[in-house]
Amino acid sequence: MKKVFLGALALTFALSVTSCRETAKEAEEAAKDAATEAVDAAKETAEATKDAATEAADEAVEAAKDAAGEAVDAAKDAAGEAVDAAKETAKEGVEKAADAATDALKKKQ
Repeated sequence: MKKVFLGALALTFALSVTSCRETAKEAEEAAKDAATEAVDAAKETAEATKDAATEAADEAVEAAKDAAGEAVDAAKDAAGEAVDAAKETAKEGVEKAADAATDALKKKQ
């Protein structure tokens, strides 16, 4: 009976050692898989961050272009208004000068 008990105990010990080795291998593979997944996730995060930054930069450039275009349009409008005002002022000056010349000629007669 003692031999059967010791044989069963030895067999249980052998199975236990084998099972521990398999568990250790599985744990090592799981750790490698987790590390690979972490690296992949980091790459995806970096790519997403890069894409978001590129998109934000593109939007900023477009906004700057729009603002510059609006500024150019505003400057053109202001210049046009200034030219119109200058024309009006010149026209009024010419009319005043013509009226003054006409008055001066009337006074001479």
